[in-house]
Amino acid sequence: MQKITKETYLDWYENMQFWRKFEDKLAAVYIQQKVRGFLHLYNGQEAVLAGALHAMDLSKDKMITAYRNHVQPIGMGVDPRRVMAELFGKATGTSQGLGGSMHIFSKEHGFYGGHGIVGGQIPLGAGMAFGDKYNETGAVTLCFFGDGAARQGSLHETFNMAMTWKLPVVFVCENNGYAMGTSVERTANHTDIWKLGLGYEMPCGPVDGMNPIKVAEAFDEAIQRARRGDGPTFLEMKTYRYRGHSMSDAQHYRTKDEVKEYQKIDPITQVKEEILKKKYATEEDIKAIDARVKELVAACEKFADESPFPEKSLMYDAVYEQEDYPFLKHKL
Repeated sequence: MQKITKETYLDWYENMQFWRKFEDKLAAVYIQQKVRGFLHLYNGQEAVLAGALHAMDLSKDKMITAYRNHVQPIGMGVDPRRVMAELFGKATGTSQGLGGSMHIFSKEHGFYGGHGIVGGQIPLGAGMAFGDKYNETGAVTLCFFGDGAARQGSLHETFNMAMTWKLPVVFVCENNGYAMGTSVERTANHTDIWKLGLGYEMPCGPVDGMNPIKVAEAFDEAIQRARRGDGPTFLEMKTYRYRGHSMSDAQHYRTKDEVKEYQKIDPITQVKEEILKKKYATEEDIKAIDARVKELVAACEKFADESPFPEKSLMYDAVYEQEDYPFLKHKL
């Protein structure tokens, strides 16, 4: 793993701050109905992505995740303006405005979604890893899912095959405490999700998902294991989301005091305090970073606002192969 240096901390702060403010802006424009449908925000979980990216080889490694998927592609190198445009349903978006919030995608940057089906990405992540093993690319796939998806049967089938074939995949449960509104304690007779790997003799363990250093170290060990050909790892990232499951979530299942307790270990605040403590930057430097972040978020919104909506014919082009659309009763 690359050393964690002054530059690492400064990059972490700027990136995580941008991801947070990017999604804060999405929440604001959602209320204005510029973004429609579901909107699941990542606020609080940024250290998981920051640590993962530090350990990855972005020239070949891949990532696949669930529907809380706006900032991951940005971290992988996708233009954030195109991500926001996709959420606005605009033609300049990552999927020409046809995918929306839950289906951001960029094969060019190794980001394979964005999946709305709970747990649907788990076997897909193993399939991607199988392809890399078969083609001897040396790439590793990071497959993310939530604590709710950990209860899906497809996880067990996938774990079994991944271990049998020693696939180069790292399975990651981002345990933020709640599957929609159902607490982890109510979903099974155990709360240590990482122990699901033990039944397959898969290397597994819990990780402090609020600390990017702990995250990076755990990912580095797992990625190196996969790259050596020793098979998969299952990591349970113990994290927390500060916002509801989606924008329509009234959050009756938890108290405001609980959220405040977790905000005391906000990953962005932790990194900022470490920067100031080690004198990697001054308060003025931090303010300059915050100003850059604000400016970039504004540029993303402006780009999305000014972009055109896709032509209606594009929807048919994406569904039908034949140009005469033989299944339509009415002409376009």
